[in-house]
Amino acid sequence: MLTYTPVSEAGGVGKTTTAATLAVSHAQAGHNVLAIDMDTQNGSLTYFFGPEYNRGDPQIDNLVRHLVGRPKGDFHDLTHEVEDGVDLIPSHNMLEDIHEFLLNEKNQAENLGESYSMYHQLHRVLQEANVRDHYDVIIVDSAGKAGPILYNALVAVRNVVIPFEATAKGQESIEGLDDLVDGLEESIGVDVGVLAVVPIGYKDTRDQREILGELRESGFSVPVIIGERGSLMEGCWKQQCSPYTYVEDHRNRKREYEIDTLEQFDELARHLEREAGLKIPEVTA
Repeated sequence: MLTYTPVSEAGGVGKTTTAATLAVSHAQAGHNVLAIDMDTQNGSLTYFFGPEYNRGDPQIDNLVRHLVGRPKGDFHDLTHEVEDGVDLIPSHNMLEDIHEFLLNEKNQAENLGESYSMYHQLHRVLQEANVRDHYDVIIVDSAGKAGPILYNALVAVRNVVIPFEATAKGQESIEGLDDLVDGLEESIGVDVGVLAVVPIGYKDTRDQREILGELRESGFSVPVIIGERGSLMEGCWKQQCSPYTYVEDHRNRKREYEIDTLEQFDELARHLEREAGLKIPEVTA
């Protein structure tokens, strides 16, 4: 099984777009994919794929209710089938108060003499739902900042994919994330691996080449390099679809560089599947 979360401390580097595009690529390859939206921002997987869902309705069942042990239904009923058969668990506004909810649960448990980990609740929910019996790939689109949302995602999936800008600031964000993961591993006792670092918006300048060289020397895997694709990604957000659907259904002519970008994401998806030991299909869509 392949499980990961795209993570970046820097904003605007394509974290959610990377999650959505890889989810569709895995699905097109024949894998059963579950995408979980734990991003509290409006520009999230829920907006990207656009299921008919009211994330502000406090009465409907949602992931937060399951995280705090107060579900209104079965976990699998939370999913919405979106593009290419990807199952999506949408974000909900209750996520904004998740720290308070989890802290209340922790205090209640400790008052009863029970142990409770605020950061193992997504892991617990996925285990209880036997997701391994239903899915080959799980992708969690999480918050970029340190906190209970990101920590729950990291504990549950144990792997990260890091989209970043090949700049000094982007390099600094990777180093900051590395420190965050080290601290989490030490305090909670989980191992988190970096499956890939993905440069996005790459322009092949001398400074960028030096940054990539330093990353590779540090042992990071950089399987693909994505160039500047602003118009493609903006079009995807406008049409609320993956780059695959956007190029196929919303471009009046094919652009070679966009086809190349899709092939790069497919290459990245196959790399991640190999890292997890998933069988690589002979033919992909």
